[in-house]
Formats: sequence, structure tokens, C-alpha cells
Amino acid sequence: MDFGRLITAMVTPFDSSGEINWEATSRLIDYLIEQKKSEALVVCGTTGESPTLSDEEKLELFAYVLKKAAGRCKIIAGTGTNSTRHSIHLTKEAEKIGVDGVLLVVPYYNKPNQEGLYRHFAAIAGETALPVILYNVPSRTSVSMSAATTLRLAEIPNIVATKECQSVDQITQIVSACPADFRVYSGDDSAGLAALAVGAYGIISVASHVVGEQMAEMIGAYISGNVQRAGGLHRKLFPVFKGLFECPHPLPNPSAVKYALGLRGVDVGTVRLPLVSPTEEEASFIAALLE
Repeated sequence: MDFGRLITAMVTPFDSSGEINWEATSRLIDYLIEQKKSEALVVCGTTGESPTLSDEEKLELFAYVLKKAAGRCKIIAGTGTNSTRHSIHLTKEAEKIGVDGVLLVVPYYNKPNQEGLYRHFAAIAGETALPVILYNVPSRTSVSMSAATTLRLAEIPNIVATKECQSVDQITQIVSACPADFRVYSGDDSAGLAALAVGAYGIISVASHVVGEQMAEMIGAYISGNVQRAGGLHRKLFPVFKGLFECPHPLPNPSAVKYALGLRGVDVGTVRLPLVSPTEEEASFIAALLE
């Protein structure tokens, strides 16, 4: 399964009462595929506000996005939780719906050790025929999956990739020893080009909501050997990569990118509590960033 090099971790549009806005979701899917060059969409990942979505909402979203995309891009369902049994249940339901793969986050809050992480992911992979992408994001989970554990999991046939938000050093370690068909994605937009340089396959992105076409160009330039062009594009995009998370104070994702989409004419509503919308100062910063 080739999920492509530029994958967008899609926001979940809400209406004014905080319910899923299906019309806005439909428009967003078209926009991300046709204008922002997304080759796959992650549905109900961190950027999709998965902690505030019920299982019923997640399954509705998987089915809706799959039908709307209609084969124009791959659909990856965020089915990982901090409960192995719950993750298996969601993964099996997503498989019935027909998604192309699943993204499984490192379990958060309960802080498993490396053996626990291995058994968690191995157990879920063993209950599905779907391709599995691991997701290591220690800033959110408080636990980091080691390169050694990732490499051990990479030997399981349907664990096909990892989204790494740890460090370029860790990406280097994984790429240096993983099977040839195992793919590593940077989960950090600002580290994307550096990750490609050490052997990552692509980027699972937040910023691609607003600068996806430029990111696709950057990746294409690097892959074709035009490193100078790729570097120039990265430097141009770097303020957006950083600003969507630091505007001008740390702002939890996806508050900033949802506001940025609204400025681009793609209304996806606001975020659900406990997240909040940008302050006036932050909103002005985001507007200036997009200019």
C-alpha cells in the first residue's frame, strides 16, 4: 500500500453548536485533495481532535470521508487509543467500513514500557489485515517508543510505516535498519526536509491544510535531486510550520490551523473544549503569517 509522500492529518469541521459539520467536511476533503495535493488523509488523528470524538462519530467520519474521497486519495483511520482492547475494536470496525489503513498512536497516560508498547501494537496488528502506521508523539503521550521497538515491530508484515515526532536522530536510526519496504514519515512539518534527507519517505502534515501545494513541490524537488530548490521552499515555509504551533505563544493544535483555514475561505468552525480558539493577539499573528 502506497499512501504517498504528503499526507494531511485532517481537522474535523464543527458547526456553531460543536457538532460535526458534514457540509464543511465535504468541502474540506475536496479542497485538500484538489488544491492542497494531499495523497492521503488521516481521519480522527490528533489534528482531528480525536480525544473529544465518540466512537460513533469516528466511525461516521471514516465512512463519510471514504465515500467522499471516492478513490482520489487514501484514507487512514486514527483508531489508536491507550486501551489495546478498545483499539482492536475500533480498528476492526474501521476495516469493515473499508478504510485503506490505520494510524495507531503510542498509548498515552498509562505509560507502558517498551515491551508493553511492542505487545500493544503487535496485538492490534494481529487482529486486522489493514496496513498499520505507528505514531510516536512523546510530547503528547509522555512515552517515546524507541527506535529498537519500532524496528522490532517493523518485522510484522502489516506494520508498514511509522509517523515519527521524536527527532531526526531517531528517524535516522530507524531508516538505517528497517526493512526496505518499511516507510518512515516525519510528523513534524519543520523537520520534514531534514527527515527526507536522512531517508524518510514523506510527511504527515498539519501545515499542508494551508501550504500543501508548496510542500508537495518541496518534496518533489528534493526527490528529483533539486536540493537547492527544496531548501529554498523549506526556508520560505518555515515560519508557517513553526507559527501554527507557537502563535506567538504555544497554541494547542488544531486551534491555529482551523483559524488559518477560515482565513483561506475554508470554514471548518472552531475547536471543542478543552481546546479554545486563538486570542485576538494570536489571530492577528496567524493572519500576518499567511500573508
